[in-house]
Amino acid sequence: MAEGPRNDGDRDHDAARLRDLEERLSKMTPGAEAARPMAGYDKGHIAWRMVTEIVAGIVMGCGIGYGLDHLFGTRPFLMILFIFLGFAAGIKVMMRTAAELGSKPGAQPGTDERD
Repeated sequence: MAEGPRNDGDRDHDAARLRDLEERLSKMTPGAEAARPMAGYDKGHIAWRMVTEIVAGIVMGCGIGYGLDHLFGTRPFLMILFIFLGFAAGIKVMMRTAAELGSKPGAQPGTDERD
């Protein structure tokens, strides 16, 4: 079993070594990316946002297609068409979110200005 510090000099020496170790570790650890637009969000939250965007697009397309099918009497055709259109819209919104992750704050949308 390890021995504890024997006197106050040992304690001060150990405390100085711990402070030095903490300082070296803080220099090696990457800091928060405050310059990024979504730096304050956890990656899990961003992933759920993207999943929600795709699902919302599909559900909206299904609802619009079902409503138009009911209105025009073309039962499965427009619903299937709008499900695919909703999926494409969800993918487009998801890709816009992914592009926002890599952009600088204040950059114009659609431009590729990365560090």
